[in-house]
Amino acid sequence: MAISQINALLAATLLAIPALAQDPSGVTISFGDSEGGFPGLGAGRAPVVEIPWNRLVDSDQLYRDLDRLCAKWPKMMSYEVIGHSVEGRELRVYTLNNPDTGAADTKPAMWIDGNIHGNEVQGGEAVVYTAWYLLENAGHNARVDSLLARTSFYLLPSVNIDGRASWFADAHNPHSSRTGVKPTDNDRDGLFDEDGPDDLDGDGQILQMRKYVPGEGTHNLDLNDPRILVPIATNDTGAKGDWIMLGTEGIDNDGDGRTNEDGEGGYDMNRSWPAMWMPEHIQRGAGPFPLYWPETRCIAKFLVEHTNIASFQSFHNNGGMILRGPGAESYGTYPSADISVYNEIGQDGEGLLPFYNYMIIWRDLYSVYGGEVNFAYETLGIISFTNELWTSDRMSPDARYGQSQKDRLWADDHLTMGAGFVDWHPFEHPVYGAIEIGGFRKDVGRVPPSYLIEEMLHRNALFCIRHAEAMPEVQIQSTEVTDLPGGLYALDVTFKNLREIPTRTALAAQKGIGMPDRLELTTERGSTEVIAAGFLRDKYRPNRLDLVENNPASIPLESGLTSRGELTLRWILSGQGTVQVSWSGEKAKDVTQEVEVK
Repeated sequence: MAISQINALLAATLLAIPALAQDPSGVTISFGDSEGGFPGLGAGRAPVVEIPWNRLVDSDQLYRDLDRLCAKWPKMMSYEVIGHSVEGRELRVYTLNNPDTGAADTKPAMWIDGNIHGNEVQGGEAVVYTAWYLLENAGHNARVDSLLARTSFYLLPSVNIDGRASWFADAHNPHSSRTGVKPTDNDRDGLFDEDGPDDLDGDGQILQMRKYVPGEGTHNLDLNDPRILVPIATNDTGAKGDWIMLGTEGIDNDGDGRTNEDGEGGYDMNRSWPAMWMPEHIQRGAGPFPLYWPETRCIAKFLVEHTNIASFQSFHNNGGMILRGPGAESYGTYPSADISVYNEIGQDGEGLLPFYNYMIIWRDLYSVYGGEVNFAYETLGIISFTNELWTSDRMSPDARYGQSQKDRLWADDHLTMGAGFVDWHPFEHPVYGAIEIGGFRKDVGRVPPSYLIEEMLHRNALFCIRHAEAMPEVQIQSTEVTDLPGGLYALDVTFKNLREIPTRTALAAQKGIGMPDRLELTTERGSTEVIAAGFLRDKYRPNRLDLVENNPASIPLESGLTSRGELTLRWILSGQGTVQVSWSGEKAKDVTQEVEVK
């Protein structure tokens, strides 16, 4: 056999072998066929940038992962520093856009952020995964290419980057490090952050304390599981238990007789936005005035300056919810046209996200004054959702698994071999004497176990893509020129929004938020002149026009183009020539078409 034949046979054989990749250990891994990989692979093939999605990372690594994406796709993604946190960390917004189809600010854009509460760490990973998924599939997936051709994304992985850094580096429980780190006088004693939880045993976790007090307690040990304390029922015999609960691990640092009442920070960046903002005595964590903290101020500035943002997503971490406003009942209701858009996207979200419920914040959860997504919609007119990423229902579909201590221990014992629970162990407390310390680690309860992280990220990224695909897309559907008496012509132009989200939400139209859309006709060549214009409401009765009173060549459209809506405008023209008709607006790409009038 000739050398050329051998080479040809070898080449054909290699093409028939499934796509392979080499991991750092030197082991060869198959990713399926060379064209499409296995269905379900996030990248559809061996990924260009490998990021392990079965773990959560600290603030620095979060940025390093995004920087790797920028380095691999410098044309598609870059970042800018929009401000700094209380502790001086950068707040980076990463812009993801295909410049071949226009600059980012000429397209409808989706804002995605996460981790506004420091302990809600997987929100940051959800932002990174969304960027990674879009970039890995660009050029390989027609639907992703279509989306990136007409939209852009602004990504802020961690709003509360100081709180995130503290949650990873310091001792915490699942619920602490929610706040930022600016010292706050939570107990109003004139001191700041002087009495927070203490890692008494130095294991890096803030656990629970209990004490054995025979015959004088409020609880007894569960007969089947001594890790659990069972409260003694109220009774007429005076019977008591042998144990008492002493709360979260710590001591009375300031000597005021209370423990852990003034820990680090104490404010809430999701209560500080200028949308139904209320002071501290009504909304705990609100701060002295809206946008008081530097993180919130620089984000608000970015949002206001980028009027092309048409969709908004914020990732929180616990409860399995797709939330929309209003945050408070007193706000009232949203316009019905906008509710229809919310419902369509939110209900699709329930299908994409098993065990999640599409909910209204105040009605189905609790009242939130000064919430971020409420600001995005109620102040800026942007369709906005908050996803609470983790739900313990995903641990087991069995109805017996709920939120009780017993159920959580069962899941920990059987699914993670007890890795999440720190067994009770003795400690000599300076006030309580001999006690025991134990309980669930900080990464149990509000964040998923590692083996469920990637599924959570993927589903939520695809929900973002579903939301982004709903951003407005305007087309000129048709143009028609009709001869009229006296050397006049009628030019009928039909404009259509192909997507669910209107070019201006009903709320934006009602409140005059932002600039109205604009329909324009300009003369490029010839001697054509605009005489009048009007909206053609009934194509079968072309003589019935809602005439435009002022400047018929440039018409503001305060209501925009509705959800999948269209309208026809008739321009009355004198003379012949080439004219240009166009639609322009803040929330979609401008469209223009030349028409020959003759």
